Amino acid sequence: MAQAPFSQPDSDEEEVVIEGKRQKPTTSPVYTIDSNEIFKQGADSAAEILRGLPGFAINDVGYGADIHTGTYYRGASINQSVFLLNGRPIGTNISTYHGGTDLNSISTSAIEQVELSSGTSATLYGSEAVGGVVNIITKKGGGTPTLNGLAQFGSFDTSTYRGNFTGSAGALSYALSYERFQAENDYRVPVGAANRGADGRLFNGDVKRDSYYGNLSLDLNPRNTLSLDVSTLTSRRGLLYFGFPLQRDRLNHDQVNAGLSWRAMLGNRDDSTLTTTLSFNQDYFTTEGPAQGTFSRTGRLDSRALNARIEHNWQTSRANNLRWGVDMQAASLAGETLSSVPRFIQFNGEVDRDRFQTALFALNTLQLSNTLQAEVGLRQNFTSDFGSYLNPSVGARWAVSPTLAVRGSWVSVHRNPGLDQLYIYDTVHNWLPNPDLTSETGSSWSAGLDIQFAPRLLGQFTYFGSRLNDRLGIIAGRWENVGLVNTNGLEAAVRWQIAPQWSTFVNYTYTDAKIGSGTEKGLQLSFVPYSVARLGIGYRSNGWEVNLYTSYFSGARRAFFLNPGDSNREFSSGWLNLDLGLRIPVSKQLGVTVFLENLADRSYEKSNRIYQPGLTYRIGLQSTF
Repeated sequence: MAQAPFSQPDSDEEEVVIEGKRQKPTTSPVYTIDSNEIFKQGADSAAEILRGLPGFAINDVGYGADIHTGTYYRGASINQSVFLLNGRPIGTNISTYHGGTDLNSISTSAIEQVELSSGTSATLYGSEAVGGVVNIITKKGGGTPTLNGLAQFGSFDTSTYRGNFTGSAGALSYALSYERFQAENDYRVPVGAANRGADGRLFNGDVKRDSYYGNLSLDLNPRNTLSLDVSTLTSRRGLLYFGFPLQRDRLNHDQVNAGLSWRAMLGNRDDSTLTTTLSFNQDYFTTEGPAQGTFSRTGRLDSRALNARIEHNWQTSRANNLRWGVDMQAASLAGETLSSVPRFIQFNGEVDRDRFQTALFALNTLQLSNTLQAEVGLRQNFTSDFGSYLNPSVGARWAVSPTLAVRGSWVSVHRNPGLDQLYIYDTVHNWLPNPDLTSETGSSWSAGLDIQFAPRLLGQFTYFGSRLNDRLGIIAGRWENVGLVNTNGLEAAVRWQIAPQWSTFVNYTYTDAKIGSGTEKGLQLSFVPYSVARLGIGYRSNGWEVNLYTSYFSGARRAFFLNPGDSNREFSSGWLNLDLGLRIPVSKQLGVTVFLENLADRSYEKSNRIYQPGLTYRIGLQSTF
């Protein structure tokens, strides 16, 4: 929900407001959600944040969710979108489920804002953005030293402890945070549910994670700023599969991400900014568990990436802006597999592979008139193992009137296979690599309307589509280029600041992601629902907050881990959910938080045989000093 009233544009060049934040007009929608709204929604992970944004379908979050969470933006999988931390890549480029980008392990304590963009953003941040670009922006310090804390407890031994300390000392500002989250998730599940133990409860669904974050920012002078941020994650959890009778595998995930950035304002005005960034990201995964009762298996994945980026944002004239620069990445993946299953022993061993890639990019935004804006982008990519390729993009926005704008974009996309898909045997799923894989290529496009119905009521309506050739998938237990996928859909986002104390939003997304070739031609992509929606209404006054959220999921096609007799054309059942969030002020510095989830107390199937428990609660104490 919006945190501030919408503003009536005074001219065609006025900025529009989305999620309470002012955004410059763009040729494709940009959605943002800030820390206040994240807290109001009770989100404990990045996955829970994103499920409320337009275009996203996330079919397993919250209780019992693990790294197998299906995440789709406009029908594209998690590895077909770009995930950034403060503008730098954090995706592992690992596609095996126990080594992918784990949105359920990214805590919310250090997040200031999340931005979701698409279209020509691919020119700036990566041609693999078939769906879009998610930029997670972390907190920065400044001002009087402030300490925030939260202690929260809930159903099934859920507990959360958070602490944030921010402030400044002269030209140096700082932000430090820590979060511990843990849950047993041993709730009752119906017969036929994945990982249903002998006692009728979810088995092996426990999770424990610790997150640390620190940011230092130094103003060298009024025109030069140096900043460093470091985040770490330690996660220990069980793995759940969508259809296995009883999965016992354990997953350990350790991550470190560090970035050093220098921002320099060139010349004597504010029209030329040079940003130089160096960053390092490491994800270390280990799995262990039994196989077929009497055998065992273990796996290790060590993904590392050293990134460098130089970007010049240059307002060459009042009507023209140029963003151009260079991206470089040296990535490596070391893997080790060990299985005692006789037929898989031949795949045991160690693999160590690396990849170097760089890209030159330029995105030019031209204000052709007071009402017409155009964007043209080029991204020239060079890779050590897949050669070079050029990806262009174009976009346009026409402000028909002060309250109506028409926009559209088109972008060429290209995603290379992950190093694991090419070279590493997956001991958990028994999936074989394929060194002969080719890249996924195609294009994405959108067209839409921005409508200011009233000074405080904004609607954004977008048609989106994509055509992806040689999509990667599993055939007979081996990674293959499975063929063509055509996607078309609609998304709607409406924000209304009803009154200073009341606000509401509605998001709806329809996705038709059709397989265009092969034996499953004409079928919807597995795990991608046709429809998702989320509605929220909130009241806020004098420290009191009441927020009601409704979520809808239409169900998704089953395709993996089917039980005997199941059809791969079968869809899981749809569901409708109600959640309530409260904040009750105790004093100016203290407040009690209450979250009641699944008010209808109905156990429903979130994903393929993964179930949501009935009514659950979380109660906490929030402090600010």
